[in-house]
Amino acid sequence: MTELHPTIPLDFERHAEDEMRTRAETLYELLNQRRSVRKFSPDPIPLDVVRKAIHTAGTAPSGAHKQPWRFALITDPAVKKRIRDAAEAEERRTYDERMSEEWREALAPIGTDANKPYLEIVPAIIVMIRIDYGLREDGSRIKHYYVQESCGIALGMLIAALHHAGLATLTHTPSPMNFLTKILDRPKNEKAYMLLPVGYPAADCEVPDFSRKPLDEILLEV
Repeated sequence: MTELHPTIPLDFERHAEDEMRTRAETLYELLNQRRSVRKFSPDPIPLDVVRKAIHTAGTAPSGAHKQPWRFALITDPAVKKRIRDAAEAEERRTYDERMSEEWREALAPIGTDANKPYLEIVPAIIVMIRIDYGLREDGSRIKHYYVQESCGIALGMLIAALHHAGLATLTHTPSPMNFLTKILDRPKNEKAYMLLPVGYPAADCEVPDFSRKPLDEILLEV
């Protein structure tokens, strides 16, 4: 006999179609203003807002509801400096040894290089960690499912929540990111998934003049 698991009634509100359209348009306009920022202000930010954004990310769906994520919120200047030093070391190796010419050309309009001063300037850094498998008290493994996909969904919700709250972010992936799990002293089943500086843009911040693909280029209706 199949074991029954407890359930609760779904709390879901249907809206009138006009309100649905307004909600959809409002969210699009808000998120279409989001830009990746590489020049941050050192001004302090309300950390309770950041924690609530992380809590929001934790509502994301995940494979078998294993919720295979953890978020390290870093504000200690000494730890931020360690992260910057290690990230720049990896970035220098990437730019000097690993990066193809095609990759360089793709990055040219963005103007990136191995120097990441914002990692010390920004008031907070979030390191999103993926938990590849759980651990029982006896050390045996608990299988996690669709870890990459689950973390990707939660990351998108985190970025949207931070932007909605009025904070700027950057998805930074110095590869490999093993140094982050070492600095944060995480166990072997946890790996750094994404590094997110979080703060206000600097007063003189500028971003590339990019446009996003129109709907007819990204939508396939069948």
